[in-house]
Amino acid sequence: MGIFSRLTDIINANINSLLERAEDPEKMARLMIQEMEDTLIEVRSEAVRNIAEKRDLERRLQKLGDAGSEWQSKAEFALSKGRDDLAKGALIARRKVNEQAQYLRGELAALEDTLARHNGDLARLQAKLEEAKARKKAFELRIRTAKERVRVKRTLHDERVDDALDRYESLERRIDELEASADVYDMGQPRTLAEEFADLEVQAEVEDELVALKARVQEAGGS
Repeated sequence: MGIFSRLTDIINANINSLLERAEDPEKMARLMIQEMEDTLIEVRSEAVRNIAEKRDLERRLQKLGDAGSEWQSKAEFALSKGRDDLAKGALIARRKVNEQAQYLRGELAALEDTLARHNGDLARLQAKLEEAKARKKAFELRIRTAKERVRVKRTLHDERVDDALDRYESLERRIDELEASADVYDMGQPRTLAEEFADLEVQAEVEDELVALKARVQEAGGS
């Protein structure tokens, strides 16, 4: 079922209000545009038929006008020859032709009124169509902008996490090197009490730094 049921519905529609109330305004704008374009084709097709009919009426009126003039000439010719009976018959024929022409002129006037309405309807419909297209472009731009913002934020977020993980791995390597140095230093020689306290202090500092870094990594990953 269409959004609009008639051409009048489209022309009288408040496009902004309809789109603001829609759950999916971009989809609604797309449907509106499709229905407006279909209606535009129908109205134009009807206008084409009316224009063709108008031209046919104009040709028929021209022929009737020529026929009326011909019957008028025949009536005058008959009178000049003293044939009142033929002149009367020619005038009757001319009268019938004129009556037909009068009827066709009424048809032509009604058709021209219809074409004038079509012209106005097409102009208003085209304006509504352009309005709907403009709103659709605005929605598309907003969606693209929002998607780009999400992409940028996601990229920045990923870079922060990667940076934190790199620092974490670097710190782990530093711990491994310190432990290895301590192991090598212990090889082949006894350690003094002062050296053991010094190593203990270094290990405590490194462990504190590791705990702090883990907290930062978790915070970056959860944000």
